Amino acid sequence: MAEPARRPLGSSRDPLRRELRSTALILLGLLGAMWLVEIVDFFLGGALDRYGLVPRRLSGLKGLLTMPLLHGGFAHLAANSVWLAFFGAMILMRSKGEFFLVVASSTLLGGLGVWLFGDLLGPVGVHIGASGVIFGCFGYLLSMGLFERRVGSLLVSTFVLLMYGGLLYGVLPGQSGVSWEGHLFGFLSGVLTARWVARHPRAGAKAHDASP
Repeated sequence: MAEPARRPLGSSRDPLRRELRSTALILLGLLGAMWLVEIVDFFLGGALDRYGLVPRRLSGLKGLLTMPLLHGGFAHLAANSVWLAFFGAMILMRSKGEFFLVVASSTLLGGLGVWLFGDLLGPVGVHIGASGVIFGCFGYLLSMGLFERRVGSLLVSTFVLLMYGGLLYGVLPGQSGVSWEGHLFGFLSGVLTARWVARHPRAGAKAHDASP
């Protein structure tokens, strides 16, 4: 008669603990970089903000990569940190590979949209902040249920819509001092990423399997 298998106490929780730990490390790394840049910028009197994205200026293209790291003060950064940590954690627990895709697309594609079409309704300014990435995550979570049509994805998208659907007003123009263009193009890049992942499930699965 075969003896019952033994499992070390707490072993069933190890994968979850590893998942939570790796998720926390990724978010802390990203947020830590943003806070470090803002602390340095504080002591420089805001001098780093000039390295943000400037629409339709060749010199402003460098802001494609720097814009998410720069903020207009600690209050701005703190607000963005909360949203990025929340939406980012939701995507990371699903797939770390998909999280990096969303961050990359909202940074590059979203930033390119701002560079091409930003400030068409007013004077050209410098765009800074991680809100484009946040809206990219928001757009991804909101639309992935529509494209994947799976129960789990639909539940997540429905939850995001019901609880945070009001954020959609952030993509509308007319908000003084707010880069609504960053919100809009970040959101659209998140939707496009969700569509791409749904159409390439094997790539999404590989990205998930490759995550630590």
